[in-house]
Amino acid sequence: MGFFDSPFITRIRRNHGFEHATIHILSKRHENLSMVGRSDWNGFTLYGPIDTAEVQYAANEALRRLRGGEANLAVHPRCGTVLATTGLLTALATFTAIGLENGSRARFRWSSIPAAILAATGAAIFAQPLGLFLQEQYTTSGEPGNLEIKSISLNPNARVVTHRVETTQ
Repeated sequence: MGFFDSPFITRIRRNHGFEHATIHILSKRHENLSMVGRSDWNGFTLYGPIDTAEVQYAANEALRRLRGGEANLAVHPRCGTVLATTGLLTALATFTAIGLENGSRARFRWSSIPAAILAATGAAIFAQPLGLFLQEQYTTSGEPGNLEIKSISLNPNARVVTHRVETTQ
């Protein structure tokens, strides 16, 4: 059994995919919704201005659709996996471009900027599909297995509206 197949990681991946599916459903119902999610082994938390009844509907619909085979709902283009992949690849490409431009000299030269911009842009373009692939293969799961909603609650004391979706597996 590999790291990504361990029961602990499988739970996190399922909750992460379930979080994305829920956000997809909410985004379809509310066009300009601005929301962030954070998953863990016990469920996920949504941060954003939405009613609890809407979260309840979206979570139930997301779970139903994931069980129906819509695994694509588990992948989201604005996931942290895509952002982290983009940041890592653009930084590496930029440093590589500057290093190649300057040779063995360790000092910065303004003439390196065009090469760095080109390298960073190319890396950012490549990072989007790579980040989606990494999400699909490693950080989310579109197969909910025996995932169930345990509870959905509003945190009224938060500065930002938050909903906690607790799951059992």
